[in-house]
Amino acid sequence: QLQLVEFGGGLVQPGGSLRLSCSAPGFSLDFHGIAWFRQGSGKEREGVSCITTTGDYRDYTDTVKGRFTISRDFAKNTIYLQMNSLKPEDTGVYYCGASENFYSRCSIDVEDMEYWGRGTLVNVSS
Repeated sequence: QLQLVEFGGGLVQPGGSLRLSCSAPGFSLDFHGIAWFRQGSGKEREGVSCITTTGDYRDYTDTVKGRFTISRDFAKNTIYLQMNSLKPEDTGVYYCGASENFYSRCSIDVEDMEYWGRGTLVNVSS
């Protein structure tokens, strides 16, 4: 069973940066597209960004475009979410999800994920 693991959360001041990592120890992610989601306190889980199996297609929710960048390193079996110019409203638990169906396009819809990690907390506060 594929188990995703997220790393890199923490406390950061507004305007700062963090890089989140998503990996699957002992399991290749070469044939999985990956998406990042976040869930603020009392809010529903929302899609943030996704990347296809090959890495050729990426998508972002409007609120993070120009600030967040998703990428994948096949050699390290890891998908990254670089988050710059962080705002307090970016605070939440960040989850990565995986799908075997993200070939030419990907999705940031919760319903399209087949596997999930347990999340890492990002707190943007002064």
